[in-house]
Parts: sequence; structure tokens; C-alpha cells
Amino acid sequence: MKLLVTGGAGFIGSNFIHYWLREHPEDSVVNLDKLTYAGNLENLTEVEKNPNYQFVRGDICDPEVVNPLVHEADIVVHFAAESHVDRSIMEPGVFVQTNAVGTQVLLNAALEYKTRFHHVSTDEVYGSLKLGSDTKFDENTRYDPHSPYSASKAASDHLVRAYHDTYGLPVTLSNCTNNYGPWHFPEKMIPLFITHLLEGEKVPVYGEGINVRDWLYVEDHCRAIDRIITDGKIGETYCIGGGAEKNNMEVTKLLLKLLGRDESFIEFVKDRPGHDLRYAMDYSKITKELGWKPSVTFEEGIQKTIDWFKEHREWAKRCTSGDYQKYYEQQYEQRQ
Repeated sequence: MKLLVTGGAGFIGSNFIHYWLREHPEDSVVNLDKLTYAGNLENLTEVEKNPNYQFVRGDICDPEVVNPLVHEADIVVHFAAESHVDRSIMEPGVFVQTNAVGTQVLLNAALEYKTRFHHVSTDEVYGSLKLGSDTKFDENTRYDPHSPYSASKAASDHLVRAYHDTYGLPVTLSNCTNNYGPWHFPEKMIPLFITHLLEGEKVPVYGEGINVRDWLYVEDHCRAIDRIITDGKIGETYCIGGGAEKNNMEVTKLLLKLLGRDESFIEFVKDRPGHDLRYAMDYSKITKELGWKPSVTFEEGIQKTIDWFKEHREWAKRCTSGDYQKYYEQQYEQRQ
């Protein structure tokens, strides 16, 4: 099988490519990525010489780039998205363009060439849950996005379903909780806090740190997508959760403990606008129908992630400084 992976130089996309080439060595993967600030080809140095891997630099909003790649693929696995909530508040138009319009361009190409389409989305499209309640999101939860980011992802979800219902395009969708693990760009909470604490810097906690997230180790997410691609029912949505609800202070204190820092390293900062209080996912459908459940506990996953960042401190520093963006140009020059 030939996969077209969009956004494969990003955090989850690069982990998925590593996973897929390891678990399905007979398959080939084409990675289409624009290489915005969140795209880092250093994430893929271990596979770039694999004959079954190819990188193409391009924009999912450009049909001239997208169409021939979709034509050659058996399935599109669509990760590419602008995903940072704070940035979406500052530049909402960029998020609408990439997440909604880019998805529609890909769907048009998939429809023209009758290519299967798997769409990777987020739990943030469902809005916010009450603190202390037993309620969780599931596949029937009403959409209620609260940020430009989640609204643009909601739009992309609706487009994918519309192309299935209107045109019969073979699609599957997955909505996942917060991921963490290797290659996580250090602007999100867990990698930001780990890198700060390793360098002896304070960590910024929004508000009072009461916001709750359900944490999912990234490789467990990759396994779930594998199950959906392999055995998922066309037209269906599958919610993927980590079964690890933690508020931000719990996560912060665990990181402090594991990295040998005390609470003087906490710096409380002004809460961001529209900050959802709680996310939690009911993943019983994918467990019942496809036999998937998370295999890595939060404590195990956090330790794995800390160990990885300790071994890749220079990678993190290059992300922070922006030097990682020179990697593609260096590789390109070497090929000329």
C-alpha cells in the first residue's frame, strides 16, 4: 500500500511515519509538508534514506502539488493542520486557510482519483466539559468549538463527512485527546515544561492550573490510526483517548518531581481567552469494534518523554532557536 501522509514533518505525523515504516515495511510513504515553523525534517533523519520513504515540500492548499500525489496514493492520512490555540487567537485566517481550505483541496483530489481518506482531528471540536463531572466526549457529542483553531478543525471534520455523504468518498475520521511524546515541538505544555526545567527555567502555568486534559502517548495514537486504517468501517468516526485525565497542576508537579525541581519553578501567568476547562474522551467504541486501547500509562509515558528530551537536548535547542529550519536547505543543497 502507498500512503500519502500530510503534515508528516510535524509532531504526530513524524511519529506516525516512524511507526508505519517499522510496522508495515512492505508499504511506502510519501510525506507532504509545507515546513511551516512546526514542521521539522530532523524528526525524520532515521528514515530519510529508507527506499520506501519520500519527502515532498508543498502546500495542501495547492491543487497542482496535491493532485498528482493523491492520484498515486492508495490512502491519504491527513495530519496537516495549524494546531496551536494561542497562535489561532492571533492569526485566525491562517488556521481557516490551512485547516478548512487545505482539507477541501485534498478531498477534491481524493474524490477525483477515488482515493481513500483518513482524517485526523481533535477533541477540541467538542468544546469544554464541566470540572468534576463524569461526562466524556464520544462520537455523538455535539460540536461546540471555542477557539479559531477548534472551529477550523470542526469545519474540516464537517467537510470530510459531507464528501462521504454527498459524493460517496470512502473516509474515516478520528478525534483524539492531547498527545505527548518524542519529537513534540517545545511550544506545547509538556515539552515546553520539560525543556524549561532541564535548563533551570521556570514554567508558565495558565490561571490556577485547574484545566483538565486527557493525555495520550503519541505511539498509542499511531496504533489507533493503524487499527482504523486496517479494519475501521468506512464513514465512521472513532474517538481516541488516553484514559489519563490530569489537571495542569498535576502534570506540572509530576514534571517537577521527576526532574528534581521544586514549586519555586512555577510561574502563574494570565489565562488565555476561551480556555476550555476540561477534555475527556470515551474511547469504548474503538475498543469494542477494533480492539484498541491505550497501552502506555501517563506515568510511563511521561518518563519515556523526559528520557527522550534528555537525550535530544540539542534538537530542542535548535527548535527554540529556529536553527532546525535550516535543515531542509542543507539537505537540498547536498542533493544538488
